[in-house]
Amino acid sequence: MKSKKFVSLLLSGAMTAALLAVPAMAAEAPPIRVSSYKGSTLEVGERSGLMIGPGGTDYTVTSSDPEIVEVEQVTAFWVAVAKAEGSAEITVSNSAGDCGSVTITVGSTAPSAPTSGDSTGLTDNENIRQEMVRLINQTRRENGVAELPVNDALMSAAQTIAEKRYSWHHTQEECDAAAKFGYLGGFGTNLTVFTGAAREDIAQHAVDNWINSPGHFQTMIDPKGDSLGVGVAEIGSVTYCYLFIGIPNSVNPYYG
Repeated sequence: MKSKKFVSLLLSGAMTAALLAVPAMAAEAPPIRVSSYKGSTLEVGERSGLMIGPGGTDYTVTSSDPEIVEVEQVTAFWVAVAKAEGSAEITVSNSAGDCGSVTITVGSTAPSAPTSGDSTGLTDNENIRQEMVRLINQTRRENGVAELPVNDALMSAAQTIAEKRYSWHHTQEECDAAAKFGYLGGFGTNLTVFTGAAREDIAQHAVDNWINSPGHFQTMIDPKGDSLGVGVAEIGSVTYCYLFIGIPNSVNPYYG
């Protein structure tokens, strides 16, 4: 069997922010976490992947009003499809009767609603990022720490930093990006840059890189984390992947 050749670079910024002395009391997590990849407000015509946890479970996903927000399954992921103005509650349940939900409000900027079954709005990049979230939470679960919900601000910050094509950490830029999108606390970060990965292998390769590096691994499974965000950028044959782990009761050194 022909083996694939990878060239990788990993960088960890696990202590971007110093922790405060007094820990926060963790709120009890809902049985099922669900959030919208593009946030809770969409325009008519938009599609947004649904981030659902814990991973490793089969879910049933329904909309309170499919004429406003329809849900459909694309490969292994669920997608919310904004059809018309209004609001709809998306409910996720499992066979044990546990439930979680998110309310999505639809505006009217975009000119037309998509037709059912049109998967072009769910980009490959979004698929890769969703798979990274799944694999990171799987790794956390396997190592005895809680899975983390997606944080919209950290997702946007991670994607912004990934697209800057950094091959080492730029602490101030990372802090600026997190604050710009609304996450004002501290965080840990992982970066990996590699070549030679097929697109379907990018998420697994990035997470494997972090698993196999002690500093990156500790950032990824940090029990103090309360949320996460990931970013992926492909420039020619080079792939840049970023991970932000939000840490409550810590300080962004540029905005603390």
